[in-house]
Amino acid sequence: MTDGGGRASVTDVTQLKLDTFLPYRLSVVSNRVSAAIATAYVRLFGLKIPEWRLIAVIAEGQPITQQAVGVATRMDKVTVSRAAQALAERGLIARQPNAGDKRSHLLSLTDTGRALYDQVAPKALEMEAAIFQQLDPEERKTLSAMLERIEAATARVAPESAE
Repeated sequence: MTDGGGRASVTDVTQLKLDTFLPYRLSVVSNRVSAAIATAYVRLFGLKIPEWRLIAVIAEGQPITQQAVGVATRMDKVTVSRAAQALAERGLIARQPNAGDKRSHLLSLTDTGRALYDQVAPKALEMEAAIFQQLDPEERKTLSAMLERIEAATARVAPESAE
């Protein structure tokens, strides 16, 4: 479209259509997947998403500091702290002093926390399979590789600041 003088209108060149803007679409899909999973975790296990993420990260390599959980999950300090407190109150995680850093604690799963993880993990994998069942194994592999490349590009465009 021109402005009457044969020049392209600025609004034509820079117009953003949200439903075709890839960052927005990624966010919408992510939110929908998280909401579906969150509903199941709350209903079945009484866990909020940050609490489940914390349990999952601890289960991978316990004990771990809250700071390391934040780095691994991209959750902010307050979210990690609240999740850790809620899980400790439920007896699902234990907090021990960190000999390497007196300002932090090491988080580990209790026996009850491990038993809950052992119930939740298969359900998480089942939900993942249901969500991605329309993709064949090669497409899932390609999607995973694409997401890694997008994450790397995002880190280059907007590096995370050290807190």
